[in-house]
Amino acid sequence: MKKKIALVTGGFTGESVISLKSAAVVEKTIDRDRYDVYKILIYPGDWHFICASGEKIPVDLNDFSISIGDEKVKFDGVFNILHGSPGEDGKLAGYFDMLGIPYTTCDQLTSAITMNKGYTKAIVQDIPELNVAKSIQLFENTPGNSAKIEAELALPLFIKPNNGGSSIGMSKVKTWEELPEALEKAFAEDKQVLVEEFVSGREFSIGVFKGKGEITVLPATEIVSSKEFFDYEAKYIPGVTEEITPGRMSEEEVERVGRIVSQVYEKLNCKGAVRIDYFLQHETGKFYFIEINTVPGQTETSLISQQVRAIGMEVREFYNQLIEEMFEK
Repeated sequence: MKKKIALVTGGFTGESVISLKSAAVVEKTIDRDRYDVYKILIYPGDWHFICASGEKIPVDLNDFSISIGDEKVKFDGVFNILHGSPGEDGKLAGYFDMLGIPYTTCDQLTSAITMNKGYTKAIVQDIPELNVAKSIQLFENTPGNSAKIEAELALPLFIKPNNGGSSIGMSKVKTWEELPEALEKAFAEDKQVLVEEFVSGREFSIGVFKGKGEITVLPATEIVSSKEFFDYEAKYIPGVTEEITPGRMSEEEVERVGRIVSQVYEKLNCKGAVRIDYFLQHETGKFYFIEINTVPGQTETSLISQQVRAIGMEVREFYNQLIEEMFEK
């Protein structure tokens, strides 16, 4: 019997657009000889499946099932490709845990913690050879914030929504005059904001996943952007960024990065595939942790897909390993 897999996509944030693109790729790539796949769209107050006929079928939230004609379809597992909330912040994970349905991504606690950039850094910062930029976490946009930031941090700065993704609401600040507007922009996206000192370095993003019981570190992608930083445009508009896979690193750097990111994966108790962004500082070559993405994009051009192909693995086999691993949990 083929296992029934719910491919969950959509979401409650601006990242739903990217989630739908990722889901389209997973849907056409996944191994249909092994799995029956049902794409479930999740929006606020509207969870549904669309039949081949175009009929919209609501999801029964009591047991996360759908009824097609006389058949009630219950799922063996969930392939989670829902970026942002509720797929990446632990809300869906907690719901599936209560129903006893396995899923391909991190558990509820890890998902919730890693969605918060400040909390994540606090957990990983004592890993050997890992550095984090000096930062301040803000919980409300008060008049005293600017003075506190000026007293404790040095320009230039990155201002980021603490829980957001896809670099929405993010700014680089070079003068103190730019700070209030940047804070306002970030607070428009999130109740918490992270202000951190800029690290001058080469930027990389690296995939790590668990399959067949083992952690695999994929080749890193080097990000060479024509923009000031890897923002929303740089990530999703073709031609703005050059992505080099494998990235240009020495053997020593490849080994050291692999060592560090494996420990990040283990320390945060990650599951499935994650993507870790980091800098190698220009002057020193030191590893600076930026953030972790626990539901990385799976579009044709996504970094993880490039990295999987770089080790000679078919993306379909990669998906097989993620799905089979979730049944081992």
